[in-house]
Amino acid sequence: MNAQLIPTTNATYSPPSTVASDPRQMDLTSLARRAQTEGRRFYNHEEYDARFAYELFRRALVERDELAWTFLFEHYAPLVEHWVRRTGAFTVSGETSDFFVSEAFTRFWRAIPAERFEAFPNLAALLNYLRRCASCVVIDAARSQAYADLLPEEAVNWNDQRMAHADEEATERVGREEFWQLIEAQLTSETERLVVRCSYQLGMKPGDIYERWQNLFSDVHEIYAIKRVVLNRLRRHAMLRELY
Repeated sequence: MNAQLIPTTNATYSPPSTVASDPRQMDLTSLARRAQTEGRRFYNHEEYDARFAYELFRRALVERDELAWTFLFEHYAPLVEHWVRRTGAFTVSGETSDFFVSEAFTRFWRAIPAERFEAFPNLAALLNYLRRCASCVVIDAARSQAYADLLPEEAVNWNDQRMAHADEEATERVGREEFWQLIEAQLTSETERLVVRCSYQLGMKPGDIYERWQNLFSDVHEIYAIKRVVLNRLRRHAMLRELY
């Protein structure tokens, strides 16, 4: 399904020039086809009706209709992949875009039970939330990779499937807050804190950090050097070795 057939979260509803069918009275296949048609109208700058896509979401989330959910996934997967790839943390996440698309839809499904659907009054609200889910799963994975980087090297066995998500291991043993308190205590300057925070909590690349804070660094290589120094220091830290 072409992502260009999907209205964006900035789309607004305009009534069609002809009387539209009642979405709630349509069979599922016709509803999905009409939602696609209305999306095409939106991208052609024509009047369109967002109610059909909204009804497709309602059937999937309120009625828990699996076929409706399948139509939604096929309909919006390209758009979600676009959001995933635009998330800054994607390049350091260690996962594929297909993985994140699936994770984003799963998080979205779990977060909106039937009784919560009314909190999303229109298609734009639903798509905004789906976009947030896409960003969150990428950032979470980037943070997981960050925890792995910050652990002593011998503590991370990538052949062990139990370590597939290093943040789960870290959370089980010391808890996220305690972990970062320990890391913060080992940083000796504001530039080190900035580099660590941006790299491992926000998933930013050295080039992105330098572009944002050029006044603090001589060049991007200085940021790489700071990361190497910090990682070597943390990997030698006795308490980290004991904890992990």
